[in-house]
Amino acid sequence: MKRLAGLCALLSIAMLAACAKSNDGASASSSPQASTQASAAASAPVQNGAMANDGAKVYLQNCASCHQAGGQGVTDTFPPLDGNPVVTSDAASLIHIVKYGLNGKITVAKSDYNGMMPAWAQQLSDADIASVVTYIRSAWTNKAGAVTESQVAGVSQ
Repeated sequence: MKRLAGLCALLSIAMLAACAKSNDGASASSSPQASTQASAAASAPVQNGAMANDGAKVYLQNCASCHQAGGQGVTDTFPPLDGNPVVTSDAASLIHIVKYGLNGKITVAKSDYNGMMPAWAQQLSDADIASVVTYIRSAWTNKAGAVTESQVAGVSQ
């Protein structure tokens, strides 16, 4: 039991480290996770054309390590994005979260999360944020509209 607890703690630390890393432009590895991520990118929604494909790439490089390639999150650690009403409702709220981060307790699908979402405004351009937010809002079971670069630029702290 102690060994299992130690393994779980080590896995949690590794996941947090992966989520906290900044976008350093490193290329994807040939790990099984990279293969899964590549598959998810290939099945990116096409209704928003190139923006959705660009958003899928940004998502896989910066978000999937925490929220998973399929947007399902990690129970009790990272909230799901698929089926999350915050993702599909007011675009400005989601843009604010992606640009400036989020700290503290939130509840998604009757589960509580108390973590830290990093701010991406220093690593991603407004165009990249518009692409990834558009992707998240239209991926998986989500059916929300596209976001423009000017909408992203208009959201301030």
